[in-house]
Amino acid sequence: MATYKKILVGLDLSEDSSQVLKKAEELGKAFGAELSLSHVIEPLTFAYGGDIPMDLSEVQEQLQNQAKEQLQKASVPLGIPEERQHVVLGQPASEIHRLAEEISADLVIIGSHGRHGLALLLGSTANGVLHGAGCDVLAVRVHSEE
Repeated sequence: MATYKKILVGLDLSEDSSQVLKKAEELGKAFGAELSLSHVIEPLTFAYGGDIPMDLSEVQEQLQNQAKEQLQKASVPLGIPEERQHVVLGQPASEIHRLAEEISADLVIIGSHGRHGLALLLGSTANGVLHGAGCDVLAVRVHSEE
């Protein structure tokens, strides 16, 4: 069985993130591993392709600040220091790959909603992370409260 020393947890900061954090905490304790948390924000220009004739930098900065606050709150119960809390801008799967390599993670933990049909065809972050990672990836099936 593999042992893990550095675990990168990719969070979307939704309510479902608590399920991913719980699994990461369990594995971190079981292996005595160091946990790092990450959240990737896609640039608004990616989403809108420059179709909006206005400066979105202030909105982007607010999104980043909110994400940092949420990641910090999630880190407190786990005792994760600020230097292992990463809010980055870019395409989620590629940024998680880059960050995992940068911190020498040997496991990436992400949430998976288990989408089917059209949602699956459109692609998912979990699938993107899985198919390009240089280390093990654990996709935690999250169940939304509906």
